[in-house]
Amino acid sequence: MNYTRSEIVVGFFVLIGILCLGYLAIKLGKLEVMGSSGYTVYADFSSVAGLKVGDPVEIAGVKVGRVDGLGLADERARLQLRMQDGVKLQEDVIASVRSRGLIGDKFVLISPGASDKLIPPGGKIRETDSPPDITDLIGKFVGGDLTSKGGPKDESQKTPNENPSQK
Repeated sequence: MNYTRSEIVVGFFVLIGILCLGYLAIKLGKLEVMGSSGYTVYADFSSVAGLKVGDPVEIAGVKVGRVDGLGLADERARLQLRMQDGVKLQEDVIASVRSRGLIGDKFVLISPGASDKLIPPGGKIRETDSPPDITDLIGKFVGGDLTSKGGPKDESQKTPNENPSQK
């Protein structure tokens, strides 16, 4: 078969386009082609609402890992966290589920501890903080169940000028 120069050039560009699409699919899909690096730790939460596999794990705003798995253990949500090799976690770190903005993506924030002992690979983070349920917070706010320092005074604390019966 005789191919013209233009057919060869078009075929070359189509091949490069397919390779670029494959690269983007792998990067945007957060797929790992060469396997996982790092080590795994576990954390149990009462709720991880909105968190999904692949969400980032951060320390001080820096991504240091990702959520590798979600499951149940003793009626609590168990997260499997894949941490980067260079990241060392102390025994007294605190893991909490946070959100970016009001309806933003969820992530796991790890607050560093001060202990000399490190969590080994396969170990467990003991201190966790679950996210507040936004519908419960709105219900308490609308229902008036939230406590505040500026709340209404009871009748015994009112001054004579505040009592409407004395006007």
